[in-house]
Amino acid sequence: PTQHGSGAGSGAAGGAAPSKTGAEWQLAEAVRVKGEGNSLYRERRFRTAIGRYHRALLILRALDPQLAPPMHSLGPPRLPLTPQQEELLRDTEADCYNNLAACLLQRGGVDYARVREYSERVLRWRQGNVKALYRAGLASLQLGDPRTARHYLTQASKGQPNDPNVRRYLQQAEEGVSREQQREKSLYSSMFTQHPH
Repeated sequence: PTQHGSGAGSGAAGGAAPSKTGAEWQLAEAVRVKGEGNSLYRERRFRTAIGRYHRALLILRALDPQLAPPMHSLGPPRLPLTPQQEELLRDTEADCYNNLAACLLQRGGVDYARVREYSERVLRWRQGNVKALYRAGLASLQLGDPRTARHYLTQASKGQPNDPNVRRYLQQAEEGVSREQQREKSLYSSMFTQHPH
């Protein structure tokens, strides 16, 4: 799984560590919970790891400045974040979604729609993330969308040109696009063939 922010909330630069604000504590807690998910993933305990990644995302959701603020009667107001805190929030969020997609691919009966959804969330913040591009491409291919698969896998191949899995699935996507084009060509030619009346 993806690792970021292992030193989250570990003090201020150039001085003694001040007590953490609510936002600092929540970010540190989300990073800690994500780390638990990573350990569980390495132990191949995917279902439990998925739960930890979801828990970390829930913690982060309360801090996300891009989400609508909570209603006053439903909880405390959202805490303002520094640019560094917001970057840590995005990194941790992207890691969690990337790791969720990895977990889903390890389980039986893969939910490819969810894998693609999680990978596309990562790509909103990290457009060139090769793992997310690969997983989005693989999921698109499995969902019967070779054009989208080709798009993602072509980008992934730029970052990992020698990866045999990327190359194999990109080849499958190219073949799928070619078959689609042949079907479309056949369909259109039969539509425009003149039939005597």
